[in-house]
Amino acid sequence: MLRDAEQTIGNLIDKQGVSFIASVDQEGFPNAKAMLPPRKREGIKVFYFTTNTSSMRVAQYRENPKACIYFCDKRFFRGVMLKGSMEVLEDQESKEMIWREGDTMYYSQGVSDPDYCVLRFTAQSGRYYANFSSQDFSVE
Repeated sequence: MLRDAEQTIGNLIDKQGVSFIASVDQEGFPNAKAMLPPRKREGIKVFYFTTNTSSMRVAQYRENPKACIYFCDKRFFRGVMLKGSMEVLEDQESKEMIWREGDTMYYSQGVSDPDYCVLRFTAQSGRYYANFSSQDFSVE
């Protein structure tokens, strides 16, 4: 069994410079994309990402909130996939919560830019891979 899953997986996630998110398109196919790491996480249950409101991914999540996120430690060939749902948040409080200095490089109008939104992923379950073995787990 995976001991102290939240700490082990949280440490793996926090050390990655890239994360991967996946959505479902209108034809029911998965669409994956590399992203910057989450700006904030609450354990291994809730993750917050920044993105463009006008993006294809946002349109897909609005149509179908089923999602997964993936983190890979290529040095030790370990990884974790979390399955759950993705919400698109456009309220000012959520936007301010994860805004960082320098984000105007992506969102020229600042934290109130209409093309800036927050993706909130909520995990239900996951699968962890390490040492040539995979293990499914639930996220509480």
